[in-house]
Amino acid sequence: MQGPGRALRQSPLPAACSTVAASSGTRSRNIVIRISAVARSLVLVLLAAALPSPAVGQQLDLDLDALGDEAVERLAGYLRVDTINPPGNETAGVEYLAAIFDAEGVAYETAESAPGRGNIWARIPGGDAPGLVLLHHIDVVPANRDQWTTDPLGGELRDGYLYGRGALDTKGLGIVHLQAFLALHRSRIRPDRDVIFMATADEEAGGFFGAGWLVENRPELFADVGVVLNEGGDGSFEEDGVTFTVEVTQKVPLWLRLVSVNTPGHGSMPQAESSVTRLLRALSNIQAYEFAPRIVPAVDEYFRALAGSHAEPWRSAFVDIESSVRDRTFLTRLQLYNPFLHALTRNTCSITILEGSGKINVVPPVAVAELDCRLLPDQDPVAFVAQLETIINDGKIGIEKIMGFSPAVSDSDTDIFRAIHALSQRHYAGARVIPGVSTGFTDSHFFRDLGILAYGYSPMVMAPSEMVRFHGNDERIEVEQVRQGTRMMVELLEALTLR
Repeated sequence: MQGPGRALRQSPLPAACSTVAASSGTRSRNIVIRISAVARSLVLVLLAAALPSPAVGQQLDLDLDALGDEAVERLAGYLRVDTINPPGNETAGVEYLAAIFDAEGVAYETAESAPGRGNIWARIPGGDAPGLVLLHHIDVVPANRDQWTTDPLGGELRDGYLYGRGALDTKGLGIVHLQAFLALHRSRIRPDRDVIFMATADEEAGGFFGAGWLVENRPELFADVGVVLNEGGDGSFEEDGVTFTVEVTQKVPLWLRLVSVNTPGHGSMPQAESSVTRLLRALSNIQAYEFAPRIVPAVDEYFRALAGSHAEPWRSAFVDIESSVRDRTFLTRLQLYNPFLHALTRNTCSITILEGSGKINVVPPVAVAELDCRLLPDQDPVAFVAQLETIINDGKIGIEKIMGFSPAVSDSDTDIFRAIHALSQRHYAGARVIPGVSTGFTDSHFFRDLGILAYGYSPMVMAPSEMVRFHGNDERIEVEQVRQGTRMMVELLEALTLR
C-alpha cells in the first residue's frame, strides 16, 4: 500500500515490450441466482427497469456460491506466486492471471515496463458512460519466514483463514475484482460503460514500473475512464456495528535523503567532528521537533464521521478535532491511543535508513540517512524542505529528494460513493460508510492527477486487531470474507454498469 504534478523520479523508465492474447469463443449461459428471495426480487426489478429493451431477459450469472468458492481457490494459487518486491517479478503474477483469462476466453493485454515487471489488463466494452477500472497491484512486500507460523508464499488454509503475503495487500482484493469482472464477462451483457480489470507492478516501491508507467506510456487506456476502484479503504467490525472507510485522499509522501560529508579517518583517532556526528546531530534535531498540528477539511470530515464509533472522551474530541489538537496533552494521548489518527493531524517524518562506514575501524567520508516524510494534502513540499533545513541547522547537510507526489482529493458526493453506501447498508444494516484519509499512499494519485475519480474501497470486513497484519507477520484473510467480498463486488458492478 502507495497529471499536473507528476510523481518525481530520479531516472527515466525503460521502454515496454508488449504481448496481446486474443479471446476465444463465447457461449450463452442460463441464470443461476443463489441469494435470498427478497434480494432476488430486488435484482430482477432493478435490472428490468435499468436495462435497454434489447437486453430484457438477460441477467448476470449470479451463482454467487460458486463464484465465492472459485475466488478462494484462485486466491490460494495467487498467494503462491512469488512477486515479492524487490525484485518484483510481477510477470509471474501476470502469467497466473493470463491463464485464467485464457480459460475464460477473455481478451487481454500485457506489458513489461522492464524485464520481469509485468502488467496486465482486460476490457469489457460498454456504452458511453465514463469507464470503470478495477485496479490492484501484483507485487507484495518481503516477509521473514522465521517470524511467520506458516510459509509466507504457501497460500495455506487454516482455521477459516487463507495465509500468505498479499492476502490483504492486495491479492485478495484483486481476486474479488477478478471474479466480479468474470461474472460480467460470462453474462455477455453489454454494460453501459467499459469495465477494465487491471493488475500492475511496483506499487510497493512507488508504482513507477506499474500504474505510473502505464499512465505515462499507455495514456490511451485511460482516455475515457471516469472512475478507479483501488485499495486504500477497509471495512471493520466495531463494537456498535460495521464501518466502511472509503479512501478519497492521502497524505503526500516526500522521501528524502540527508547526506553528510566530512574528512574520513581511522576509528582509533576520533575527530572533533565527522560525517557521522554531523548527521546524528541533524537527525536528533528532526526527532525532537514537533510539527505543528493542522486539520485540513478532508481530515476534519473524517474525524467527525468516526466520532460515532468511539466512546468518550474521544467522541467529543473528534467532533471538534480542530479545537482538540490545540491541547498538547490530547495529542500525546491520541498518539498512544491510535498512531494512525495522530498522523493525520500534522506533517510527519520517520527516520528509516542509516548508512555509514562499511568497516568498523574507518570513519567514513560520507554518512547518509533517509526520511519517510508524509505531508498534509495542502502542504507545499518546497516550503516543507525549507523548514527542514531550518530544523537541521547545518548548511553542510545536503537534502536530496528521492520521491514526491502531488496531492489530490476525490469528491465523495457522487453516484459511485452513494452506490457503495447503499450496497454496504444492504449487507450490513446500519453500517457507516465514511470518506477516509490515508497516511500511506497508493497508486490512486496517478489517476487523480488526471482528473479521474479514484476511491480506495474493499468490501471485505475484518476485526481491527487484524489490521496489524498489513505488511506484518502471518498476513491472512478470512475465507468467508473472500466469499462475501465477491458477492458484494458483483452487486456493486451491477449497480455501476447495468443501469
